[in-house]
Amino acid sequence: MEIKKVAKAGTLESNDIYIMLMPKDGEGIELELESIVMKQFGDQIEKTILETLKELGVTSVLVKAQDKGALDYTIKARVETAVKRAQ
Repeated sequence: MEIKKVAKAGTLESNDIYIMLMPKDGEGIELELESIVMKQFGDQIEKTILETLKELGVTSVLVKAQDKGALDYTIKARVETAVKRAQ
């Protein structure tokens, strides 16, 4: 699946995550993550984002994520929404 345009999903409210996807030249997923719980859950947040992109068939994208304590199902929903908006 190709990311054709910049797309956003989510908010900067508590317990949410703001995801922005941008087209990227070449293959690979580049992830920039900021989180208020980075020390405790940073690895899990990254894993959830990357797994969701893989499930959707995205192979080339720049992801900027700002997390405010979102749970996994919220992260997954925001990534899916941004991918659909980027078509």
